[in-house]
Amino acid sequence: MTRIRPFRPGDEPALADICLKTADDGVDATGVLDDDAIWAEIFVLPYVARHPDLAFVVETDDERVVGYIVCAPDTDGFEEWFSGEWWPQFAERWPKPAAEHSRQDGILLYAYGRRPRAEPFSQGFPAHLHIDLLPELQGQGFGRRLIDTLIAALREGGVTGLHLVASSGNTGALVFYPRLGFSPLPSHDGVQAFGMAL
Repeated sequence: MTRIRPFRPGDEPALADICLKTADDGVDATGVLDDDAIWAEIFVLPYVARHPDLAFVVETDDERVVGYIVCAPDTDGFEEWFSGEWWPQFAERWPKPAAEHSRQDGILLYAYGRRPRAEPFSQGFPAHLHIDLLPELQGQGFGRRLIDTLIAALREGGVTGLHLVASSGNTGALVFYPRLGFSPLPSHDGVQAFGMAL
């Protein structure tokens, strides 16, 4: 029976694969960048390294991990750690581009530019999440269940608000989050942020 369980060490390769298979506005991003590994090292693996207690996965009855939710309860603290400790380890593998000549350059420049208060959303909604489900699992209620599981953990920890940022091209996400009680936040071109008071 498919179920939600807490993240466990050893889940990282499955999470990286799910991230890649959903990274291009919800569809497979394999080959979109020169190095497929970039996606996970920015959008999922740092979260399970820093806050494994706020990571949950969906596991099938044959023990395949097919979805996840990860979270930073204190976005500003997380971004300080990301820029000071996590991302520098990749400086030789992925040097900072001089300019944005490709999609990979743009994503790397985003990673190099991450810092506390780079975005305003954390002021009212201190936590942020990333959630991804493989297509085989979508539309079955697991996205809602993952978010409910995370919200319960955040409330237990005294976190007062949660936000996320979706690509403007991810039309499924733009419809999904308001249904769960998230409200749109003022956002810059190319993305739509959502927030929820806890």
